[in-house]
Amino acid sequence: MRKGSDFPRRAKSDELGAGVRATGPRTSTERVSARRLAGPYHGLMYLDAMSFLDDEREAWRPFEALLVLTDEQLERPVDAAHGWSGRQLMGHLVAWQEVALDVARELAVNETSPIAARIAADWDSRGGDVVNAEIDARWANRPLADVRDEFRRVAGELRGFLTVVPESRWIKNAANQRTLAEETLDHYDEHKADLDAILAAVRK
Repeated sequence: MRKGSDFPRRAKSDELGAGVRATGPRTSTERVSARRLAGPYHGLMYLDAMSFLDDEREAWRPFEALLVLTDEQLERPVDAAHGWSGRQLMGHLVAWQEVALDVARELAVNETSPIAARIAADWDSRGGDVVNAEIDARWANRPLADVRDEFRRVAGELRGFLTVVPESRWIKNAANQRTLAEETLDHYDEHKADLDAILAAVRK
């Protein structure tokens, strides 16, 4: 998504318009898990951790196609993806997965996550365009090999941490579940069109 700049933005869940499906993988049948109920926000709430983790894994799988691209292909900007390259998309997604991982680490040992509150306050005070531009610049300075390594590592590590976080602290806690969905399922859904554009450009 874009707003006010050329940076596809990570949208907060309450900014998504009516009719936009908030969680769950996008498939040919637009599958929605039967193990979710209407939540207090814009979308559907998961009832158990395994359903969330299964859907997150399935939604992330298409993005792993970026790992098979060559370095040259990953560095190539794609107009249909807001001018982003595959490398930029990888860094952007992993940066927000890292936020979710930090939140999960805190929730594994505490009832609340100060990091989640701090990130939300920073987003609200400075704006998404500024935050995302900083992420893009930070990841642009990293070697592509490091970007690939983090792209392979972080999603799996996040899933691992979430298996040990008590469900009462994230599945049964609507605010924490929303935060974790925003950085994963919702975010993947927002950038699926960018992924498709980048992969289509490679095939031309």
